[in-house]
Amino acid sequence: MQTKNLDIYGHDPIPWSRALALLENFQGGPGQSTWIATTDPDGGAHLAGVGAVWLDGRYWFTSGPKTRKSRNIAANPTCAISVSLKGLDLVVEGRANRVTDDATLQRLAETYRTGGWEATVKEGAFTAAYSAPSAGPPPWYVYELVATKAFGVATAEPNGATRWVF
Repeated sequence: MQTKNLDIYGHDPIPWSRALALLENFQGGPGQSTWIATTDPDGGAHLAGVGAVWLDGRYWFTSGPKTRKSRNIAANPTCAISVSLKGLDLVVEGRANRVTDDATLQRLAETYRTGGWEATVKEGAFTAAYSAPSAGPPPWYVYELVATKAFGVATAEPNGATRWVF
């Protein structure tokens, strides 16, 4: 992993271990949103809330197949997920891959159920009694974000700003 200190005030680089510990303890929900940025066909940016979880050192997220973000990912899988963690704002960039492997989907569904969303696996996607109002009807595709780099800006001491390249 390459680390670059982006801080202009003389603070030390933020260790990735700090971001990782916060991600591993993050529980999304009301007031704890994650956001995904994708690219529209015309090159414009699209930003949307997304149900994302951090597991096994990567982000996993869901999206209805007819949503703008899913259509954008189908055309260009490059995207970024951002979140405000306790004391650290974080952006993780990479490529999204749709996940259809049943064992992986079952494990992720269990993770989402632990967080309060009663997702089940059906025909290579998730289904449930409800999802986000903007998600569209089920099924909901599941994606893995394979990270290439991340940016962190501390909002609490120890302060700093850092880029990590994986």
